[in-house]
Amino acid sequence: MILYNSLGQTRQEFVPHTEGKVNMYTCGPTVYHYAHIGNLRTYIMEDVLEKYLRFAGYDVKRVMNITDVGHLTSDADTGEDKMLAGARREHKTVLEIAKFYTDAFFADCEKLNIKRPDVVEPATNCIDEFIEMISVLLEKGYAYIAGGNVYFDTSKLDSYYVFGNMNEDDLAVGVRDSVEEDENKRSKADFVLWFTKSKFDSQELKWESPWGLGYPGWHIECSSISCKHNGEYLDIHCGGIDNAFPHHTNEIAQSEAYLGHKWCKYWFHVLHLNDARGKMSKSKGDFLTVSLLESKGYNPIVYRMFCLQSHYRKPLTFTYDSLDNTATAYDKLIKRIAALSNDGTPDLQKAQPLIDSFKSALDNDLNTSLGLTCVYDVLKADVDDATKLYVIGELDKVLSLNLIGNEPFNKESDSAENEISSEIEELIEKRTKARLEKDWTTADAIRDKLKEMNVVLEDTKDGIKWHFENN
Repeated sequence: MILYNSLGQTRQEFVPHTEGKVNMYTCGPTVYHYAHIGNLRTYIMEDVLEKYLRFAGYDVKRVMNITDVGHLTSDADTGEDKMLAGARREHKTVLEIAKFYTDAFFADCEKLNIKRPDVVEPATNCIDEFIEMISVLLEKGYAYIAGGNVYFDTSKLDSYYVFGNMNEDDLAVGVRDSVEEDENKRSKADFVLWFTKSKFDSQELKWESPWGLGYPGWHIECSSISCKHNGEYLDIHCGGIDNAFPHHTNEIAQSEAYLGHKWCKYWFHVLHLNDARGKMSKSKGDFLTVSLLESKGYNPIVYRMFCLQSHYRKPLTFTYDSLDNTATAYDKLIKRIAALSNDGTPDLQKAQPLIDSFKSALDNDLNTSLGLTCVYDVLKADVDDATKLYVIGELDKVLSLNLIGNEPFNKESDSAENEISSEIEELIEKRTKARLEKDWTTADAIRDKLKEMNVVLEDTKDGIKWHFENN
């Protein structure tokens, strides 16, 4: 399998640390609001990666954190905690906000057929682990205390900006929001490991630590949670491209300083989902959610298919017109699959080349667009229906589009299809009557019209049956 590794920015053969086993970590949500569909594009593509690794025969352990404390409104350790901001917005406690939006996130994941990771760990469960890792970093000289807070000292590293194509002056102070430089830092690239009560006194969640009453910074949690559940060596770390700096950069710095060796070999970053205004963001106020799409009559799985039609390393632009096109394509695909006969036994020998073609597509840097094309290739393949259904079922273990045993969702499409079905049945009835009356000219004309409509007729003991030709 070839994957593009953001660390080094090259396509590389994927070889895990331990043969046959994959330790996988994905950055989870900060549960202060609903996930928008831009967030969920990342989780969909990570889900496909995990499922394909399992499909390819790997034993995968996937770990995800839940950020319920410590993530500030700027990624550069400035502003207030996002959880506190959410609690204030909704007049609830931080823990109430965390539970509500964690449940909402996984409800959205379920609608999108995103598998729940093997381990889901809230940051608030791991305060002892954070304190232990920070203590070791202080002992090793990679951290210092200033103004009551504990900072990571990036000057101790041979290289800090590990993902390349980054300008230190542009990135060192922070990203996204307007920021103010922290005067406690020795270098503007340094980042907070632990905040004390000397800052953000309104913080609701605080814990005792060797450095005073306080709470962890955002970046320390993923390193600690991964080491706790994945061990010292991580095979692949996933996340949105906006997490590459500073979050993933900081993870690498503190993890390798703590462990004393290289930590994670492969980094899998999903590019942004854009709309007419640019990159989707909760800070813009009006943002698209799965529930909003449902309220407009869309099947959430159509959005999953919309994402799979594009490569994860390309920015994807969302419009309702493009989603409508995907909905139409999905309904047509489901109808073609539903028309297949499930009688008989699949020919596994003939099925294997079709499955191998799909694997070749996914082995090529998770090319889901080509993987979808493989489904259409199966429908056109010179194999019986039972074999087609078997292969499509195998492919859907990765694509997770509910391709087998599903019914079209689009009501307008269903209505149009019903009109077509009525027209076909009326033509068949007229043809039958013409044949009984030996009006061969009319019967042949109707036969030719049905053929133009790709309708195949079958004489059965229960009368004439019809279906659309699979082409």
